[in-house]
Amino acid sequence: MTQTPSSARSAGQEQARAQFTVPAKHPMVEVLGSGDALLRVIEAAFPEADIHVRGNEISATGEPREVALVQRLFDEMMLVLRTGAPMTEDAVERSIAMLKATQNGEGDGTETPAQVLTQNILSSRGRTIRPKTLNQKRYVDAIDKHTIVFGIGPAGTGKTYLAMAKAVQALQSKQVNRIILTRPAVEAGERLGFLPGTLYEKIDPYLRPLYDALHDMLDPDSIPRLMAAGTIEVAPLAYMRGRTLNDAFIILDEAQNTSPEQMKMFLTRLGFDSKIVITGDVTQVDLPNGTKSGLRQVQDILEGLDDVHFSRLSSQDVVRHKLVGRIVDAYEKYDTENGTENGSHKGRPRGTQGK
Repeated sequence: MTQTPSSARSAGQEQARAQFTVPAKHPMVEVLGSGDALLRVIEAAFPEADIHVRGNEISATGEPREVALVQRLFDEMMLVLRTGAPMTEDAVERSIAMLKATQNGEGDGTETPAQVLTQNILSSRGRTIRPKTLNQKRYVDAIDKHTIVFGIGPAGTGKTYLAMAKAVQALQSKQVNRIILTRPAVEAGERLGFLPGTLYEKIDPYLRPLYDALHDMLDPDSIPRLMAAGTIEVAPLAYMRGRTLNDAFIILDEAQNTSPEQMKMFLTRLGFDSKIVITGDVTQVDLPNGTKSGLRQVQDILEGLDDVHFSRLSSQDVVRHKLVGRIVDAYEKYDTENGTENGSHKGRPRGTQGK
């Protein structure tokens, strides 16, 4: 895409013009989207630029800063499409946000949208798992570089899913001999004690999200075989006590529901040639009132320790329905304004407001 100044004036401001030719090997529907859905996203994001499409030629005219961003966006989109990765409305919106942050001096790195959107983690059953945001890419990179990584952020930011993908990748490439997936079974105490069935049947619903992620990444028929052989283990956190875990990729999910003692116990299970990823959302603690979250405390204890990394994701990294990110922001705003925690008054048991 080439950009040239234009002598045209609008409200006394100099205009710029950029033109881009889409290579013939890329159908225009890949660039513009079905029913021009991607083009509409771009036009809405750059109201000061007039974008026209004729054949495989795309031109943009308008305010120089916006035209420069439009030019950069289409360049990045083509880099993504060349790898075979698709461009979606969500991917375009996230690319625009990254480019605008960089232009405004708000970006804190050199990664480009194409670098984020084309980093393949795992290909399985006809689909490829990739990070979708800059923070997700940095989280994945941190897992490669560090022995212990904490992924902390709200629901829907891909903390557990990406960690699972890295675990499967490590197993398939023989970096580890087994995968261990664990969660603190907080509900397996008093609240589940009255349910019928064995302990396994009682805790199974709370381990189900880990099974679901595995089914996305492995042949479902192979999972029972791998579990029977001990290659994949899914168990409550209590089952980790007294063990040393060598040659393993270990994921502790829902870590906000660990006590400080449980967190220390888990971290000290680390053996040789193993990697630990700990995920959790400190705004959704389900521990009994007055019990301190081990995930909250460990940040004060281990922050800055060599080979330990804290990746923090935010509502901007939510990859579920767009409304989820807005819900997370709304709760954060409410808590800030009212001195509450996850909608409840700090130090007061839930359900006691107004009593």
